[in-house]
Amino acid sequence: MNKKTYLQLQPEERLTIASMKQQGLSVRAIARTLRRAASTISRELERNACPVRGYASAPAQVLSQSRRVAARAPRKLDERGALWPVVLTLLEWRWSPQQISASLKRMWPQDSSMHVSHETIYTAIYARPRGELRRELVACLRQAHSTRKPRTRGQDRRGQLADMLSIHVRPPEVEDRVMPGHWEGDFIKGAANRSAVGVLVERTSRLVLLAKMEDASAASALVGFTAKLNSIAAPLRQSLTYDQGKEMARHQELCAATGVRVYFCDPHSPWQRGTCENTNGLLRQYLPKGTDLSVFTQDELDAIADSLNNRPRATHAFHSPLEVFARMLETASRPQATFH
Repeated sequence: MNKKTYLQLQPEERLTIASMKQQGLSVRAIARTLRRAASTISRELERNACPVRGYASAPAQVLSQSRRVAARAPRKLDERGALWPVVLTLLEWRWSPQQISASLKRMWPQDSSMHVSHETIYTAIYARPRGELRRELVACLRQAHSTRKPRTRGQDRRGQLADMLSIHVRPPEVEDRVMPGHWEGDFIKGAANRSAVGVLVERTSRLVLLAKMEDASAASALVGFTAKLNSIAAPLRQSLTYDQGKEMARHQELCAATGVRVYFCDPHSPWQRGTCENTNGLLRQYLPKGTDLSVFTQDELDAIADSLNNRPRATHAFHSPLEVFARMLETASRPQATFH
C-alpha cells in the first residue's frame, strides 16, 4: 500500500478558490476543479475567510502561514534559552554532541528542559547561516568537515620489518578487551612528514599517552615509546599492536626495555588498530594536519592527553578513560589472594 501524503494548499489554489467563490460556485465544484477533497475546501473557507469581506487569497495565505508557525514547538536550543550557553561551553571544551547529550541527563536528571539529543546539537550547528560563528562551532566537532573523505589505498612502500609477530598470533584476550594492559600505537605526522608525535592507546580503558618525537625515525620511536610505556605500572603494559611502519624497526629493543610484546597488523588494515585510528581522529582537533608538530613540548602533549582522558566516553557509560584506568590500576595493584 502506498503511503498517503498531504500537500498543503498552495497560493495559486487559494487564488482559484477565491475566484470561484466570487462566481457563486459550490464547495464541491471548487473541490472537483482543484482535485481536492470537499472537506479541504470547506475547512479552508471556514478557517481563513474574513467575517466582513469574505474569502480573499492573499489574507488567507497569511493566516495559514501564521497558524503553522504558531503551532510549531519552540526550538530546544534557542539562543535565548538556558540550555544553549551550556551546550556552547561544552562544545568549546571539545566535548562531542553525544557526550554533551548524555552528560546533561546526568547533570539534570529531573529537568527535561535541560536535555537535548546529540542530533539536535548537530542540527543547531549546521543549520546556522554561514559565517564566522558557524565555522567556530564546526571546528569544535571531532571532524571539522561535513563529508567523510574516503581512505585511499596506495602501494605499500614501507618494506618488511624483521622478526615481526603477526596480529594473528596475538592472545585472544587482547582482541576481547578482557584483560587490561594491551596498547595500540601509531605516529601522527606533521607538515611534509617532517615532524611526528607518538600515540599510545590502552584498548580497554581508551587511555591516551602522547610522546614527543625528535623526528619520525626508529631511534626516536624507541626512546619516546620506551619512556611512556615505562611510566605505566608493569601489570598494565602487556602488549603493543602497531602497523608495519619503519619507525618500529627496533621493536625487539622496545620489547627488551619495557617487557611489552609488539604485534604487527596486516598491510592496509587500519581496522585492526581501530581504537588508535579513532583516537588519531580526536587528536587532530589539537594537532591539525599540515602543522609543525615539533613546536609542541612534552608538557603540552601531556595536557592534550589529559583533555582527552577526562572526556566522558559512550563506551564507558560516559565515564572518562582516566576513571576507568584508575580502577584498573587499583585492581592490578591489589595483592592476589593465596591459598594453601
